[in-house]
Amino acid sequence: MTSRAGPRAAGTDGSDFKHREKVAPHYQMSASLKSEIKKLTIVHLVIWLLIASQVTITHFKLFSHDVVAMPYQWEYPYLLSLLPSLLSGMAMPKNNISYLVISMISAGLFSVAPLIFGAMEMFPVAQQLYRHGKAYRFIFGFSAVSVMYLLMVIAIQVHAGQIYYSKKLLDAWFDSTQEKKKK
Repeated sequence: MTSRAGPRAAGTDGSDFKHREKVAPHYQMSASLKSEIKKLTIVHLVIWLLIASQVTITHFKLFSHDVVAMPYQWEYPYLLSLLPSLLSGMAMPKNNISYLVISMISAGLFSVAPLIFGAMEMFPVAQQLYRHGKAYRFIFGFSAVSVMYLLMVIAIQVHAGQIYYSKKLLDAWFDSTQEKKKK
């Protein structure tokens, strides 16, 4: 033991600190997984804001429908996809397993399910655009179905990543609580 005012403890040269600086692997994994989930949540918020702005613009008629197309049916339930992100954000600080489980289940229900429904809803329009080169809905001059499919591809990857990393985080938290119970 050292003190600020006194000499160093006998029998140590100060190089015996390496073993005390190691962090348990599940804590390292938890920190890295939380970081990945936070990054994906930020990307999800950007996607959510884009869809929410389209819905808001068309609802309040801020632009004509020629500039910003009416939202597809799937976009309205997708707006609920903010809830799983909020729940996972609430689960992170105190490693709350129940919030994380609810977040994972609601991500499938409010995030992935509307995207799958949207892919099916927009498929005939995309098929018509591909076969005949005709688009009837536009978002700032671009085909609405093309823009929304691009957004959906990114959103599916983001939500799949969130669910995957949440499951791995859940496993890390569960392993650490099981180790504590064994002791």
